Amino acid sequence: MSEIFKLGDLVWAKMKGFSPWPGRVSNPPKELKKPPTAKKGPVHCIFFFGTNNYAWIEETNIQPYHEFKDKLIKSSKTGAFKDAVEAIEEFIAKGEIFDDGLDSDSLFDRLKEETVVPEKKTPKISKPRKESAPKTKRADNSSDNRPAKKARRGSSASNSANNRAGSVSPRLINHSPSPPRKSGSTLLNRPANIARPVTPPMDVLTLSQTLKEKNILPSNLKFGFLGLGIMGSGIVKNLINSGHSVIVWNRTQEKCNDFVKAGADHGLTPSDVVQAADITFSCVADPQAAKDMVFGNCGVLMEITPDKGYVEMTGIDAETSQDIAEAINAKGGRYLEAQVQGSKTHAHQGTLVILAAGDRSLFDECQSCFEAMGKNTFYFGEVGNASKMNLVLQLMAGITLAGLAESMALADRAGLQQKHVLEVLELTSLACPAILDKGKAIIDGGFPTQLPLQHMQKDLRLSLGMSDQLEQPLPLAAAANEVYKHAKRLGYGEHDASAVYIRARF
Repeated sequence: MSEIFKLGDLVWAKMKGFSPWPGRVSNPPKELKKPPTAKKGPVHCIFFFGTNNYAWIEETNIQPYHEFKDKLIKSSKTGAFKDAVEAIEEFIAKGEIFDDGLDSDSLFDRLKEETVVPEKKTPKISKPRKESAPKTKRADNSSDNRPAKKARRGSSASNSANNRAGSVSPRLINHSPSPPRKSGSTLLNRPANIARPVTPPMDVLTLSQTLKEKNILPSNLKFGFLGLGIMGSGIVKNLINSGHSVIVWNRTQEKCNDFVKAGADHGLTPSDVVQAADITFSCVADPQAAKDMVFGNCGVLMEITPDKGYVEMTGIDAETSQDIAEAINAKGGRYLEAQVQGSKTHAHQGTLVILAAGDRSLFDECQSCFEAMGKNTFYFGEVGNASKMNLVLQLMAGITLAGLAESMALADRAGLQQKHVLEVLELTSLACPAILDKGKAIIDGGFPTQLPLQHMQKDLRLSLGMSDQLEQPLPLAAAANEVYKHAKRLGYGEHDASAVYIRARF
């Protein structure tokens, strides 16, 4: 190791393609077996504060922390950067030791070993660093010179300096050894949520070019809409801009304000919306949320009458759809499931594909709405068929995206430029908008949400549930589901589904 920087030095380290980031010269984790071949001098293993990952960095890209602190802090104002600076300053202020080479799983296991005795409940507190090997402090405040047991370590800690152009930003990685924690915190509170990418505000009044070209004749019925999330907001925007009369409700009331300004009415509860509307659409997060919307307090079922129609657009399983249909029909109402294929962009542009099943007369009365929402509509007969079709298509999408993530990870590990992979892919028979868009998201590393990863994992889970009932083996789907679950556990549930790359790469 060079004499310029020694183990424990606090530094600014610059990874290729990214701005300087506060870090610390550290012992490499087990998975960083060998440093890369240095072209411009020695390399050091750097722990990045805030993001909690490791990488090999050439000495020419490292600067002393305190010497360049004022200059570099002023150069960036992102939230992630500020969090990293706060973490290193807290580290300096408290003089805490750092457990080099131990990831959060290892520290978690150590905590369990040291808290076996019930009466010893005090959290482990780190001691100031000394030049000798660090000593762990036991719950009873007695020193323990025993070396830590060799703990298992998952492949997720592997994060070498081979983050070449096209790799994800280090600020999005949060699954290596835990940083110093505030007094009273516990290693049981993990993993931390990663901040969801900021969604720019939507201009409700602006018509998409696609909607202008459709020249829709709106229905004279009153339509309710429950849920103004990623998909629902785009759908309602197109309903309003195509001339439909709409009353909206959302759990977070503030989300209704822009739509009210654009001409929509606002219901205080789901039952208020159903009472005021002829036909009510629902587009919420998952099957449980869909059931709560119908059967909960002030729910849909309270105001369903024979002259009311209810359209479920939430991604659900056939059994949930059938349960809701039975409840609506029992009160004389009409029910239609209308599953959608597409992303946030398709919802905003009005180019979704709609898969419907249920009451045919209700399907016909919704045609002007479906025309505003999408480019094609299909009717599949009895309730449940549209949900099954949607899960079949989502199964394909989920497995394909997991395969793309692993392929891009392999290319990066092999020293290939990921952008070159996409350039070649675009010229092959595998090229399609979905793969190319997700590939670009992986290269950019920000994962702005088009379809949340947690929704993709939910659809894979529902697909597996359907396969259990039919005794149809789905080994690839089962494996893909585990990958999405792991990425979700790492804190990327609200990011785009392309963030599954984080699990594949690291």
